[in-house]
Amino acid sequence: MTRWLVTGAGGMLGRDLVSILGRRGEDVTGLRREELDVTDSAAVRAFIRRARPAVVANCAAWTAVDDAEAREDEALAINGRGAENVAAACAASGSRLVHVSTDYVFGGDGGAPYAEYDRTAPRTAYGRTKLAGEQAVLGLLPRTGYVVRTAWLYGEHGPNFVRAMTDLEGRRPFVDVVADQRGQPTWAADVADQIAALARAAPPAGIYHATSSGEATWHELAVEVFRLLGADPARVRAATSAAFPRPAPRPAYSVLGHDRHAAAGIEPIGDWRTALSRAWPVLGRARSAPAAGAGSRAVPSRGVGQASGVVGE
Repeated sequence: MTRWLVTGAGGMLGRDLVSILGRRGEDVTGLRREELDVTDSAAVRAFIRRARPAVVANCAAWTAVDDAEAREDEALAINGRGAENVAAACAASGSRLVHVSTDYVFGGDGGAPYAEYDRTAPRTAYGRTKLAGEQAVLGLLPRTGYVVRTAWLYGEHGPNFVRAMTDLEGRRPFVDVVADQRGQPTWAADVADQIAALARAAPPAGIYHATSSGEATWHELAVEVFRLLGADPARVRAATSAAFPRPAPRPAYSVLGHDRHAAAGIEPIGDWRTALSRAWPVLGRARSAPAAGAGSRAVPSRGVGQASGVVGE
């Protein structure tokens, strides 16, 4: 049995991670922001010193991509200095740290999957603040710090693209979805599994990518959701990003490679369509809950413009 601490345990990924670890018999404590604010360095250090977790998973984050453009200092306090606080506390207590990051640290203008050590070039305030967190973790914990980048998350808990599409299918005859952004739709429960596997395998510290295999556009993902709902996929119409400008530019290409998983002996997540099919019975339990509105902090990187029926990155 391993003693775990999960920060940001009220979010989509944090809730899945706490649940999965609990089902596996691990000794896990999950803390929401109101229980442990990662921007409070003294509180973070005191809690980790007292609890002595073997592994800390930092899922706490400012995820409001558009809001971060005007409030970068606030986002940096959580994504940058908050991560640094957690890493410093882990260094003092001897805990290993798994820190969750994002595809937004890349420029999004590539044409081949980004490798773990490809050059970062964030184009948004959100991406810059997440990169600051990565650098803090790797700098303070060169031997026991792991950065897990993920992207295009959906899941049972909280608002997300798949749930929004499910909601819109029942309310609108047609839905317009951007078709010029490519990435990897990824089930949060699969990322939680990857984090657990990474801690169990204890490979060399550093950066790992946890996304589904393959790639898709938001339009292709929406079509697949309609198919699983038994709805006519022709009701999903292709749109361009230019038609729906946002404060923060969205990456055109967010596909991540998984080479370090193979080297560590960890099986990468499989194809995104297969993962969505596996997730579908679980997602069905959340269908009656309301989907996200525009600007929701819970889905800032996968924004939902429901007023116009437009869904996209």
